[in-house]
Amino acid sequence: MPLRFALALAIVSLMGFISLSYEILWYRAYSFVSGSAPAVFGLLLAAFLLGLAIGAVGSRRFCRDRGSLGEISQLRIVGVFIAGANIVGFLVVPGLATMATRGHWAFSFPLVTLAAGLFGASLPLISHFGIRPDQLAGARLSYIYLANIIGSAAGSLITGFVFLDTMTLRDVASLLAFGGMTLATLLLLPRRYSRGNMALAAIVITGTAAGLLWVAPRAYHRLYEKLLYKQRYSDTRQFRDIVETRSGVVTISPAGAVFGSGAFDGTISTSLVEDRNGIVRAYAIAALHPHPRRILMIGLATGAWAHVLSQMPGLESLTVVEINPGYLRVIATYPEVSGVLQNPKVRIVIDDGRRWLARHPEEMFDVIVSNTTWHWRAHTTNLLSLEYLQLVRRHLLAGGIYYFNTTSSNDAFYTAFTAFPYGVRFKNFAGISDTPIHIDSDRWRRILSEYALDGHPVFDLTQSVDRARLDSLLSVVNAIDEPVSARRAFESRESVLDRIQTARAITDDNMAPEWHRTFEDVWLPHSER
Repeated sequence: MPLRFALALAIVSLMGFISLSYEILWYRAYSFVSGSAPAVFGLLLAAFLLGLAIGAVGSRRFCRDRGSLGEISQLRIVGVFIAGANIVGFLVVPGLATMATRGHWAFSFPLVTLAAGLFGASLPLISHFGIRPDQLAGARLSYIYLANIIGSAAGSLITGFVFLDTMTLRDVASLLAFGGMTLATLLLLPRRYSRGNMALAAIVITGTAAGLLWVAPRAYHRLYEKLLYKQRYSDTRQFRDIVETRSGVVTISPAGAVFGSGAFDGTISTSLVEDRNGIVRAYAIAALHPHPRRILMIGLATGAWAHVLSQMPGLESLTVVEINPGYLRVIATYPEVSGVLQNPKVRIVIDDGRRWLARHPEEMFDVIVSNTTWHWRAHTTNLLSLEYLQLVRRHLLAGGIYYFNTTSSNDAFYTAFTAFPYGVRFKNFAGISDTPIHIDSDRWRRILSEYALDGHPVFDLTQSVDRARLDSLLSVVNAIDEPVSARRAFESRESVLDRIQTARAITDDNMAPEWHRTFEDVWLPHSER
């Protein structure tokens, strides 16, 4: 194999690794800033592919007259493009954060196109350098593409599953920029790798590393605060905790509000007297099922729900399936919910909820609970579709109930109440079953009166405030058959179906909640939805 061709293979594989790794980082940032809107991946991919196309076309002017360029000049041109691509690629995420705070984050897509254009120009230039115009040109071009694909696949896998699971986004971006600038420096050196030239390269590479160590903390300063709060960002807004894993980013505000990959996930609070996060919906399970002994919970998030359910009177076991292990690190630092991690009744499994159900057909439960995320987010169809409800049904014991958050989606309510013959709405939750659901206010009063978390009663019935709160909760049970109102917590299945007749069933194929009014979901900030 000619040395020039072998060098070309090495360069394109490294460039594939770096460029796709950057794209993984960009997608994480764009997903976070949009709250995981489904259209973001397509928009990012479009900007990236447009850049590749523009770069490939623009590289023609450097390839027209091969004879006028020597090997050294060709490599130096490649080095210039690689250096530019890495500088812009490193700055895409800070640029996104700046646009989010000063205008709208979608205006940062041209940065993606520019970075991709510089990467896109590199591949034809490297091919121009490494492939001789002879009878083997076609075969060698296929090997060039193969090397690029291998590098790209490796970048996606290693960055997505290893780097982002052990490093912060800022550190991964710095590592990629350092690797790319090191490659560019070596290509920009004169052909003869003398001792002096290598010393010069070492100085430049060391300077690049020092520069990144200085620039990165400033460019990525309070990155996730800027991406979340956008134009409402100020220097006083700072997250208390940030946990990054390959499954996503968990951020916690000083007030205990938890955001999973840019969307509100709840508050670290279990108080029913001062209910700051709708935790009453967890306690309401005691009103829907007479004696839940085995409960499955899909999604752990803040741990507040799991902590409440784990201490429900009569409970024997609580199985929790959570896809992001980062939540365990969050919960461990908050005493109000950390007890769930040591509770012998609780088993926590790190897995995808739907996959876990499919792989464990023998597991059966009295109640399956899912405090499902916002219905408009990417991949939420997996937990709302008719096919998923049918899977859940196979894991319910006789008289079992599936109780999940519709996030007020009429489509989700319609799917639930047409898939199961019996059901009830409690706030924005749907409780569904194959047997009638009897809401017993006396049972609920008794259980709430006895409920204790870590030995502390949920209601101190010696206090008038607590007694009034308990009476207020119980009063909504008897209002289930009254005319529907936004303030009524309970509503019958028939009443819900009667007022959402234009809703449609969610299936794995139509992905109704994800692709309805997508442009609005991407464009409008969360505060305007």
